[in-house]
Amino acid sequence: MSAITPLMPRQKVPSLSVPLVGGGTWSLADQTPENFTMVVFYRGLHCPICGKYLKDLDNKLADFAKRGVNVIVLSSDAEDRATEAKQKWALENIDLGYGLSLEKAREWGLYISSSNGVTSSGFEEPALFSEPGLFLVRPDGTLYFGTVQTMPFARPAFAEILGALDFVIAKNYPARGEIADHTNPRSP
Repeated sequence: MSAITPLMPRQKVPSLSVPLVGGGTWSLADQTPENFTMVVFYRGLHCPICGKYLKDLDNKLADFAKRGVNVIVLSSDAEDRATEAKQKWALENIDLGYGLSLEKAREWGLYISSSNGVTSSGFEEPALFSEPGLFLVRPDGTLYFGTVQTMPFARPAFAEILGALDFVIAKNYPARGEIADHTNPRSP
């Protein structure tokens, strides 16, 4: 498996294209948001925390749209598991992508876990799957904000992200964390 490479603010993010539950394909290259595209990676059907987290997002999707933010949610689950997740978790509004390759997950800086068997939700974990991540990508394809996790717990709250978006949009606040070489701060 490939090494994790962190994404850098103000730099281009990797390409991303996935099939959608219900048909069609979602591609980052096709997005034309007013302000951002929010890419939310989740663990998969086996994760009950993911279900609650994504239902909260599903309920707030219109609030993101009002702020000029397109949203995609995706995992490395196969189509059948992603379809079941969308139904089981009653996700009515969000686009749900599936089939994220682990190589592509690594390109996005995501952690990979191995199966612990059947979870508390009664679903078997895949042999390997990606852990959560959330990214805000500017319309020019550069990273504005990113967070990755090694565990399903304590993810960024969507209500807080909405509040932060109000601030950053109103103030035209720049992406931070852009220094790749701290010994030469003038170098991006």
